[in-house]
Amino acid sequence: MSPVVIFLVLVLYFSLLMLIAWITSRGATSHTFFIANRRSKWYWVAIGMVGTSLSGVTFVSVPGWVGSTQFSYMAMVLGYIVGYVIIALVLLPLYYRLRLPSIYSFLNDRFGKYSYKTGAAFFILSRTLGAAFRVFIVVKVLQIFVFDAWHIPFAVTTLFFLVLMLLYTYKGGVKTLVYTDTLQTIGMVGAVILTIYFVSQTLNASIADLIKEVSHSNYSQWFYWGDWSDKRHFLKQFFAGMFITLTMTGLDQEMMQKNLSCRSVSDAQKNMITYSLIIAVVNLLFLFLGALLYLYSQQQGIVIPSKSDDLFPTIALQYMGGITAIIFLIGIISAAFPSADGALTSLTTIFSIDILGLTRKDIDEKTLNKKRIRIHVGFALLMYVIVVLFSTINDEAIISELFTVAGYTYGPLLGLYAYGLLTKRKVWDAATPWIAVASPLLCYVLNKNSASWFAGYQFGFELIVLNGFITFVLLYASSFVNKSISRL
Repeated sequence: MSPVVIFLVLVLYFSLLMLIAWITSRGATSHTFFIANRRSKWYWVAIGMVGTSLSGVTFVSVPGWVGSTQFSYMAMVLGYIVGYVIIALVLLPLYYRLRLPSIYSFLNDRFGKYSYKTGAAFFILSRTLGAAFRVFIVVKVLQIFVFDAWHIPFAVTTLFFLVLMLLYTYKGGVKTLVYTDTLQTIGMVGAVILTIYFVSQTLNASIADLIKEVSHSNYSQWFYWGDWSDKRHFLKQFFAGMFITLTMTGLDQEMMQKNLSCRSVSDAQKNMITYSLIIAVVNLLFLFLGALLYLYSQQQGIVIPSKSDDLFPTIALQYMGGITAIIFLIGIISAAFPSADGALTSLTTIFSIDILGLTRKDIDEKTLNKKRIRIHVGFALLMYVIVVLFSTINDEAIISELFTVAGYTYGPLLGLYAYGLLTKRKVWDAATPWIAVASPLLCYVLNKNSASWFAGYQFGFELIVLNGFITFVLLYASSFVNKSISRL
């Protein structure tokens, strides 16, 4: 497909985003930016959160995973649903009762300043690296298939996308994201559904026939119960999914910020339950598409790419082309930006409120707005530098390792909140930053040596549970030190 046509699609798509941003940001204040004045409709939030949670990494990776992990990812998705129910019943009432614009304010009330700043700082680290990684994956695909034809450097392509993202988020914040993320969710899910349809047309088979063919193939196995050391084992996947949801949704400012923009806790709970059901169906669609792409490759004699992430873009852009290529392009952009723009907004919120304390009553709206915009631009620039740095490293193993390390930082948040909610004990507040650093480091060492130390056992996503447990134990130990200090 001509790069000119693809570029026109991009321009039209971003023009629509800018129109939505202009409409939703009229009369916006900093309160609008942070929590949309608590007037968001729960059903729009539910749809938009799908796009936020399913990033560009999901869009290109999940279909490719089917070749090696089949449908075992659905075990984790079932765990997601349980996690979302716990968030709806436990965390959302807490957040609404405390009337928190930032969810990490809970740590200040429960433990103290150091624990509060630690929670906020760990979110900033994890979200910055994670969002940059997701932008990198998508820009890299577009660079290879589109912008390289015009000899446009990767750094310029990245700057183009981040500037566009900055323009439609800097003023309206969460209020704008609720609607732009809804549009992007529709674009992403619509791309998957339409791709499935066009694959069925190419193979001259009905959807019912394809469902039957996939169900009888080697790709459709959901549950693995045999080898406990297998990363695909159902229980490991299920409980990992549950705890990943509790941390990466329930303890994540980006995800919770949209929930806190709803009118009431009941609306936020309806949003969360609805979202959990939608996300399960959408993930199943991604896996079904992946199985179809592998079957399509076999029937058409297409060589499977050595990197599974390249399967979907290669078939869509090089073999099917035409309308399928445009649909893929819209889908991958729709998948990339809800996670990146939401991260940019939530990072601005956390740094403004939790690090700098800019919501104090002695700061007028004009000053607050000026500082908030500077912070917003600053995080966009930081994200740009990290994405370009990823491209210069040009080693996917190293980049993946950085992304994995960023994911470890959610473990301390899990431990902190679990300790705060399940016990009434204090902690040695000054020790919390050290505990939060020690726990993921210990987990990293255990993960690297688990096969040799534990008779071949390999950690999967359940490592986040161990991370949180170690944090919990260390916090409990610190409570005795705190009690001793209090007696002095």
